[in-house]
Amino acid sequence: MSNLELYELEGCPYCAKVKDKLADLDLEYDSHMVPSSHSERTEVEEVSGQTGVPVLVDHEHGVDGMSESDDIVAYLDETYGQSAA
Repeated sequence: MSNLELYELEGCPYCAKVKDKLADLDLEYDSHMVPSSHSERTEVEEVSGQTGVPVLVDHEHGVDGMSESDDIVAYLDETYGQSAA
């Protein structure tokens, strides 16, 4: 199991932005595809308290359900990017 988990929806541009950053940083992660219907997204709601995606979980750094693609991208840069090295 990877330290990173991403809850995402196929075709979601915000999810794609996060996946692009994960790829840029060459980070492995476990993907969880959520249903398109918000009412069926119980798994992501349990993790983050809301039904929107993307949601990132980083077990190594105690991140239990970060939402908002811009926040996730900034977090990944800060935690795993060049400045973190």
